[in-house]
Amino acid sequence: MNAITGIEVSIPPSGTGCVECLAGGGWWLHLRRCAQCGHIGCCDTSPAQHATAHAQSTGHPIVRSFEPGENWFFHYPSSSFIDGPDLEPPAHHPLDQTVPGPASHVPRDWQRHLH
Repeated sequence: MNAITGIEVSIPPSGTGCVECLAGGGWWLHLRRCAQCGHIGCCDTSPAQHATAHAQSTGHPIVRSFEPGENWFFHYPSSSFIDGPDLEPPAHHPLDQTVPGPASHVPRDWQRHLH
């Protein structure tokens, strides 16, 4: 049984990169995983900020980092980090995936585009 509203432990991630960036030819700095539906979106430092946009449009309240070595959860309504359970693997994007990524879409002056 799921003990935290907004976290579904059996839902796998939607892929290895930001859904909207991949569909539109964009790029991201870091990735976030919706803890409720598995949607992978880009972080708030990324140009498009798709993870937060997803949370706002769906009402899904919690994201988890989708970066190697990070296991934190963020609760949007309280603007705070929370503890959470292990989610359906994988826990992060592939280790050989570039950051920022995807490499083929990252502009040379990518740092100038961050928030």
